[in-house]
Amino acid sequence: QGTRDHPPAHAALRDRLLAAVVACFKRHGAAAIDTPVLELRETLMGKYGEDAKLIYELQDQGGELLALRYDLTVPFARYLAMNKIANMKRYHVAKVYRRDNPATTRGRYREFYQCDFDIAGQFDPMIPDAECLKIVHEILSDLQLGDFLIKVNDRRILNGVFAVCGIPESKFITTCSTVDKLDKMPWEEVRSEMVGEKGLSPEAADHIGEYVQLHGGLDLIERLLQDPKLSQNKLAKEGLGDMKLLFEYLTLFGITGKISFDLSLARGLDYYTGVIFEAVLLQQENDHVEESVSVGSVAGGGRYDGLVGMFDPKGRKVPCVGVSIGIERIFSILEQRVKASGEKVRTTETQVLVATPQKHLLAVRLKLISELWDAGIKAEMLYKKDPKLLKQLQYCEDMGIPLAAIVGEQELTDGVVKLRDVATREEVRM
Repeated sequence: QGTRDHPPAHAALRDRLLAAVVACFKRHGAAAIDTPVLELRETLMGKYGEDAKLIYELQDQGGELLALRYDLTVPFARYLAMNKIANMKRYHVAKVYRRDNPATTRGRYREFYQCDFDIAGQFDPMIPDAECLKIVHEILSDLQLGDFLIKVNDRRILNGVFAVCGIPESKFITTCSTVDKLDKMPWEEVRSEMVGEKGLSPEAADHIGEYVQLHGGLDLIERLLQDPKLSQNKLAKEGLGDMKLLFEYLTLFGITGKISFDLSLARGLDYYTGVIFEAVLLQQENDHVEESVSVGSVAGGGRYDGLVGMFDPKGRKVPCVGVSIGIERIFSILEQRVKASGEKVRTTETQVLVATPQKHLLAVRLKLISELWDAGIKAEMLYKKDPKLLKQLQYCEDMGIPLAAIVGEQELTDGVVKLRDVATREEVRM
């Protein structure tokens, strides 16, 4: 359940997609790493808040308690701590596993790819954070998925809001995961979960509501910096100061048009400590698709300055900020588009089919195709001794092979090859 096989057309489309994402990561100077799909269970526990129940745990294999990785961030933090690395810009593209309730139409699976870019190290505030947002902007623009919005917030601002609303610190994280549901359900339902399940007072919940429904840009940051209650809170003030700086850098990058400072953004994961962000696709009403596809979040990330320290025996901290591109969701949108447009995706890259029009010419084909392969040309032939020419040309059409190299008795006598353009049917002897 919640997994799938990828036929060649899928795999080809996904390779194209991954190549575009990786090209962006490389453009920003990231190096690739890889880590095992298995981690120690204790590595993963206590890092994901309420989502910990979604971790795939493996049976005891002779004393080692293992689990499948849930994301690529915790393994990265473990890698940095284990290898005592204090500075690194890395990307990682790999599969992760979650025992989620699959919503396969929306691109939610139990096994899926994640594409992560992270910057680890002690740097000046908000410079790496701004670059992560620029990367999201570049990738979503490159892939031409339509209109998108990147929501930005800061855990410190949220915690400050909770504090001035009288929420005890012990309830910050659970309140956070409830606020995080605001994009999926109306405020009334979120409020009743806060009061009913999380045990907040109705007054506190209403007070939170006044803040978390705000969104805007630099103007809102300025307004909150003047807010009589928030400006008294050390955490919120720090967060708002950094948010202002972030917006200055994003203005220099020229991308603020797609960015919204949104106080309802909470991101459910426990390990975020500063800036958090999430990119959503805005609904398209297009002519040939009746219902517009809502796929929700297509990228997310943030700053997690405490995670590496959790794995270091001496508790040495390495500040990190990173972004994860939701490749499966993007893939399901592109897939639906290809379906709707009836476009045929080529599944192979063959440049030429070696063909013969008469019988008893298998040896000629084998010799010619070998020369082509040795010259680095992508070539195929049919695995029949005496295939009919029509069959061979039909294969080119079916597979999208642009050229056929035809050698018959006449060509052999003249010492030439007849090159045929499959689409236009033009032929050249060479």
